[in-house]
Amino acid sequence: MSSKDLVLILDFGSQTTQLIARRVRESKVYCEIHPCTLPFEEVRAKNPRAIILSGGPASVYEEGAPSLDKRVLELGVPVLGICYGMQLMAHLLGGKVERANKREFGLAQVQVEKNDGIFHRFAKGESLDVWMSHGDRVASMPAGFETTGLSGNTPFCAVANDNTKMYGVQFHPEVVHTPRGSDLLASFLFEVTGLTPSWTPGSFTDEAIQAVKDRVGPNEHAICGLSGGVDSSVAAILCHKALGDRLTCIFVDNGLLRQGEFEQVVNTFRETFSLNLVAVDAKQRFLSALAGVSDPEQKRKIIGKVFIDVFDEEAHKVQGAAYLIQGTLYPDVIESVSFKGPSAVIKSHHNVGGLPERMKLKLIEPLRELFKDEVRACGESLGMPRDILYRQPFPGPGLAIRCLGEVTEERLAVLRAADHIVSEEIRGAGLYDKIWQSFCVLLPVRSVGVMGDYRTYEETCAIRAVHSLDGMTADWAPIPYEVLGRMSNRIINEVRGINRVVYDISSKPPATIEWE
Repeated sequence: MSSKDLVLILDFGSQTTQLIARRVRESKVYCEIHPCTLPFEEVRAKNPRAIILSGGPASVYEEGAPSLDKRVLELGVPVLGICYGMQLMAHLLGGKVERANKREFGLAQVQVEKNDGIFHRFAKGESLDVWMSHGDRVASMPAGFETTGLSGNTPFCAVANDNTKMYGVQFHPEVVHTPRGSDLLASFLFEVTGLTPSWTPGSFTDEAIQAVKDRVGPNEHAICGLSGGVDSSVAAILCHKALGDRLTCIFVDNGLLRQGEFEQVVNTFRETFSLNLVAVDAKQRFLSALAGVSDPEQKRKIIGKVFIDVFDEEAHKVQGAAYLIQGTLYPDVIESVSFKGPSAVIKSHHNVGGLPERMKLKLIEPLRELFKDEVRACGESLGMPRDILYRQPFPGPGLAIRCLGEVTEERLAVLRAADHIVSEEIRGAGLYDKIWQSFCVLLPVRSVGVMGDYRTYEETCAIRAVHSLDGMTADWAPIPYEVLGRMSNRIINEVRGINRVVYDISSKPPATIEWE
């Protein structure tokens, strides 16, 4: 994107910084999240139209608290400080921040004192429900600031310096618990900053296709690891629009896919989209490597290593391959960056870890600026079908981490059959699009059962279904009893090897969505 359209979000360690970006993107304005440690020269080089300072868990007066190069506040662009961001702005400009006599966590009411600036879309005297989360307060603001919003416990709840276009709020407008938070952010983006709501998935798609065309030389080729999931599928179709037959997609059947999945992906991308797709049957290599292994972390490592070996072998058959396409998304990029210095990296991330270095390929990540919902919208602009774009998440290690204990061909067949029944019943009940994830887990727990006049001693199937927005937290889905009853009845009657079905009603945290 052009830097003139950029809103720069500097992160001070808040748990809701991504939500700020989501709200800005929902207003059709492009933004990026960067650590608060981003050097001033890089901030200036990005030429942002506006800057938002996130919240954070620290106190500005503590030794080692995350801070900001004061010159960032002197760039002459509008600045919005949220919670810690407001306190830090006050602290750096000569105000005073102190520990509050009474901490505020949860719902509060703010009265609008002045209906311009960030309150341009509000009425003077209006009372707003907001979400507070702070133990410090601003005791005095720097010269030039005035109070524009009051709460019972926070006299400087919202402040403004219209001359320098600096604004601050002690509450969190980005969270759903502040119902009109989007209006406040929109006032900052449009009335204060003068931005135009022009960043859409369609405009992104056109620019991304052109960027891939410009980067890959006319005689160069690219390869893409296609899993059939949303991210790799959209990345593949986007790059196919740019490169045509110079893109080769490699789809590896690891023997850990769901029922009919391999054939479905191959038919869809070969027939519907005319992709140059190499389909690799590597089932036996994966299952042989997994033989006798029960530890979940060991399973993941084995699957990752075998995948890299297989992919590497197939990729070397592609003449002129110089680039590797990955479906990396913006949350992956954010989580790969430390916001408190080089010693606190949250996690390293590679969709197909190790491949670019091992194969000496240059990396193209066409979706690295997008959140998941934006990827789906991008896919829609590319004409991709809904059943691909809105399919439920499926783990990279596949059914191996849903087949607890040893992974064998026989146990996988049992799990596949049960999982297919769950999928059919969820879809038949009209619940598929309302649930984040629904699936089966095969447990290495045998119990006694009776079928007809015969005693059985077979394994247990656990059904798991959750509601979630991003997979970071999740609540178990209250599936109607009659739907659960049909699932259980069909699984026990139709799938040999299972004689007991249970339903998982644990949330994340403390549990995880997947069992391994």
